[in-house]
Amino acid sequence: MDSKFNVVSRNKDSITLEVINYDNTLLRPLMEEVTKDDKVEIAHYYIKHPEIDNPQIYIKVSTGKPQAAIKRTIRKMNKIYESMYNDLLKEKEKLSKNNKNKK
Repeated sequence: MDSKFNVVSRNKDSITLEVINYDNTLLRPLMEEVTKDDKVEIAHYYIKHPEIDNPQIYIKVSTGKPQAAIKRTIRKMNKIYESMYNDLLKEKEKLSKNNKNKK
């Protein structure tokens, strides 16, 4: 399922995005990482009603553009997950080799 972001409102230092086709396994880490950005003052997401509404993300920055903070965070998360994936592939290869050697 591909998530999409719709801009609900945007100011010079803040942005509110609606997340379409969301998954909490994406939103929670995204929000945790974006709050680590030194330029982000406030970051949170909320869902008015879990059955009928899409979540909205609110981000306010001290400097720069709020959408740049989101982009930085997504790039960082991409590197993290790519690294995890590569590590898992390496471990899988090691296990496969060990299993072959045992036979």
